[in-house]
Amino acid sequence: MLRLASALLLTLAAGSLAAQPVAYDVSWPHAAAHETRIVVTFPGLGDVPAEVVMSRTSPGRYAMHEFAKNVFDVSAIDGAGRSLEVTRPTPYAWRVAGHDGTVRFRYTLYSNRADGTYAGVDSTHAHYNMPAAFAWARGLEDRPVRLTVDPIHDWRVATQLLPTEDPHTFTAPDLAYFMDSPLELSDHQLLAWEQGGQTYQIALHHTGTDAEGVAYAALARRVIAEQAAVFGEYPTFDFGRYLFLADYLPWVAGDGMEHRNSTILTSTLSLADGGDLRVLGTLAHEHFHAWNMERLRDTALEPFDFEGANPSENLWFGEGFTSYYDGLTRVRAGAMSLDAYAADLTGTLNYVLLSPARATRGPADMSEMATFVDAAVAIDETNYANTFVSYYSWGEVLGLGLDLLLRQRYAVTLDDYMRAMWEQFGRHQNATTPARTYTRSDLEAVLGEVSGDAAFAAAFFDRYVDHGDVLDYAALVAPAGLMLRPAASEAAFLGRLGLDADGDGLRVIAPVPPGTPAYAAGIASGDRLLAMNGRPLGSPGALAEALAAARPGDMATVTFEQRGAVKSARVALAADPTLELVPFEAVGQPVTEDIRAFREAWLGSKAD
Repeated sequence: MLRLASALLLTLAAGSLAAQPVAYDVSWPHAAAHETRIVVTFPGLGDVPAEVVMSRTSPGRYAMHEFAKNVFDVSAIDGAGRSLEVTRPTPYAWRVAGHDGTVRFRYTLYSNRADGTYAGVDSTHAHYNMPAAFAWARGLEDRPVRLTVDPIHDWRVATQLLPTEDPHTFTAPDLAYFMDSPLELSDHQLLAWEQGGQTYQIALHHTGTDAEGVAYAALARRVIAEQAAVFGEYPTFDFGRYLFLADYLPWVAGDGMEHRNSTILTSTLSLADGGDLRVLGTLAHEHFHAWNMERLRDTALEPFDFEGANPSENLWFGEGFTSYYDGLTRVRAGAMSLDAYAADLTGTLNYVLLSPARATRGPADMSEMATFVDAAVAIDETNYANTFVSYYSWGEVLGLGLDLLLRQRYAVTLDDYMRAMWEQFGRHQNATTPARTYTRSDLEAVLGEVSGDAAFAAAFFDRYVDHGDVLDYAALVAPAGLMLRPAASEAAFLGRLGLDADGDGLRVIAPVPPGTPAYAAGIASGDRLLAMNGRPLGSPGALAEALAAARPGDMATVTFEQRGAVKSARVALAADPTLELVPFEAVGQPVTEDIRAFREAWLGSKAD
């Protein structure tokens, strides 16, 4: 997800031919053991030591991932074939001195996680997110890159890298483009079509039939058309092509990761029996990024740092608004019904609106937590259940609310806002200059321009972006013939607890939400619930039965074990706060012509 204007990229590709390219040669002597052998040649070094690095971060991710951990069997020779001493000044880098101006750096990579962040190699394919696999040298970032793969099992290559006359050799104008170009070698189904004056392809590695792949591509085409209608045009893809690298296999890890001219899609689901509709959401999300994140770029993410975190306060917009549109454009494309959309939004609304974390941070601050939560790994317990709301989800809910609010108050839409952002910051300004990046102030200013009300925009950002207030969603969804209401207001509620039955009770395995009866009782993570009102709590079902026998407001005695001591507390049970979003049709409310018109304007197709 690195920004580079296509005209500028072409200039670099042509102008860098005179520079000595960095060359990667890739082979798989033990693919079944998840091993890749990589030899990278760094020429034209002069007499300075080569500083070879494995990335610690990856475009599209915001946390540190320490890809060097899977590198082993490292050695180096110079251009004459002489062995060179390799030292390791940091866990992420190697130093090679005493060479003749060329270093051939050799290593083996272990990789057994095929997804959007890492790499996966086995007897069925070789799948790479490039920063997870390919070492690079400091000071050579602007050099052109050549990648040659050793033919294996008659696998075909799918990548946004530039092809050559040799079907096994590909190039990139520089390191940034190379690292942003994922790679798949497999016996995949390749589907292609023309759309928006450019070529779309899906390299589909799956266990289903060719007919299922064709049907999935047709769904994708409809969603893509709806997304182009939001912005008023298609992105200009470098070299006129966009590629989906889709692995729908039982042995991959579910993920999606956008890149400038391609995206990785991985899922354990198949395309059969409705699986195509379930994986379509990830495709919709990642392709929407072709505008929002890949070309409509946050200043904080430029230039991308492969060795450090890339914090941003605007991920609620870049990721969250994209999440809103991945659902909305599927509805507009006819791939999701109103009932299904309402059910999908129900889960997200509950997560955001009922989270105690809103009292600690707003969406902007939640965005800056990405370094710690975006697939980052740590072994100490966190309190994220009470202090963090995903910027994906909060941004989705914020996008929903803003869209409905703009429609009802100003007779404009979130589509208008996204198009205005695109025109000012995403579209190329001229033939050689890439678009400007945006800041939080720009996001607010454009909202003021689109609504015609700068004071509204300032207040909106203060309350709903910088702080944790939420809009009145029940009122906002009503004109669309939707009702947001309590789902079980007569049910007694102890708290939304993470529990695990261990034979002696229910062990609390997550922080207890503040403001709940369980929190008031002094119950905490690590405790064991033993009984309620004398009923033993040996399973989650036993707790459900105990709560079913009570009503909101009833006093209950909860017995629990805490740090070796058995305690009891009397607490007033609350009403279950869970919400549901349902169409008027499901609750016997009339659907008027005004409601039908509002739904059509909001949810109807916008594609030509």
